[in-house]
Amino acid sequence: MRVLLDGLKAIAEPTRLRLLALLARAELTVTEITQVLKQSQPRVSRHLKLMVDAGLLKRFPEGTWVFYRLAEDGDAAALGKAVTALMERDDPVLAEDAARLDAIREARVTAAASYFAENASRWDEIRKLYLPEEAIEQAMAEMVGEARIGTLIDLGTGTGRMLEVLGPRADRAIGIDASHEMLSIARANLERSGLANTQVRYGNILRLDPGALGLVPKADTVVLHHVLHFFEHPVEVVMQAARLLNENGRMLIADFAPHALERLRAEHAHRRLGFADREVQAWADAVGLTVGAVRELPPAEAGDDRLTVKIWLLEKPKGAVRRAGEAA
Repeated sequence: MRVLLDGLKAIAEPTRLRLLALLARAELTVTEITQVLKQSQPRVSRHLKLMVDAGLLKRFPEGTWVFYRLAEDGDAAALGKAVTALMERDDPVLAEDAARLDAIREARVTAAASYFAENASRWDEIRKLYLPEEAIEQAMAEMVGEARIGTLIDLGTGTGRMLEVLGPRADRAIGIDASHEMLSIARANLERSGLANTQVRYGNILRLDPGALGLVPKADTVVLHHVLHFFEHPVEVVMQAARLLNENGRMLIADFAPHALERLRAEHAHRRLGFADREVQAWADAVGLTVGAVRELPPAEAGDDRLTVKIWLLEKPKGAVRRAGEAA
C-alpha cells in the first residue's frame, strides 16, 4: 500500500503525468525533456527526482549526461505502466509533446546523417584515431572461428571493412547501411578486393525486412561493428539484428567499453559513451540469446583520450524454445 500511495502521489500532477507519457516513448536527457515540456531545467529536475524516488523512473548517468527512462521492475514500475496505458494518446497536450519529441529525434538523425556524409571518405581514418583496428578485426575473426559461414550480415557496414575481413569465410555476405556515401566507398572497396560473394544494400537497420532483403534462409552471423554507440536505444538495433538470425545464428558486437570522452558526442555524433557487460547481457536476455564469449582490447597507448574496445559474441542457447527477436 505504501508503494502504491507514494507512486500515486508522485504521478498526480500535470507535468509529471506528461513526463510519464514522454518517457514511455523514449529514453531522454534532461535537456531534451526541457525542450519538449518548455519548462526550466531546475523545475524538470525536481519532478524527475520525485518520480525516481518513488520508483517510477530510472536514472542512468553517462558522462556529463543523465538519461531517464521508465522503471521496468517493481510495483511502482507496474503502476507507471498501468497509468500510461490509461492515457489518451490523442490528448492535445500529450500529442503536442509527442510532436516536439519527434522533431528533436529527427534533428538528431539529420545531424548524424550530415556527419556521415561529410566524413565518409575518411571514416576508417577517424576510427584509427581511437583504437587499434587491425587487432579488433583479428579478434573478431578469431571469435567467429574458422568454420564456414553460410550467410553473413554486416549492419551499419560503413566502408565495408568487416565484409572484407569476414566475407571470404562466407557463402554470401551482405552489408547494410543508411548512408549512400558510405555504400559508394564500400562498393569500391569490395570490387577492389575481388569478393564476388559480397554485396551492399541501402537500408535503415531499425526497420529491417528479412524478406525484402532476400534473407531466405536467414543469417548464420550478424555483425555490429562500432555501430551501437550511434543509437539512442541500442537494444532496438539488437532486436532487429536478432530477427535476421536463423535457429543456430549468432551475433558479434564490437564497441567501446564505458568511457568519459564527451567530445565524441559533439565531434563524432556518438550518442552513447560505451557499454558495460551488464547492459549487453540485458540485450541478450531481451532477444533470447546468451553471451558466449567476451574479449577486451585495451588501447595500445595509455592516455585519457584512448578507448578500450570490447567484443561480445551472442549465441542461441541450446534447446532454446523462444525465437530470436522476441522480447523476454
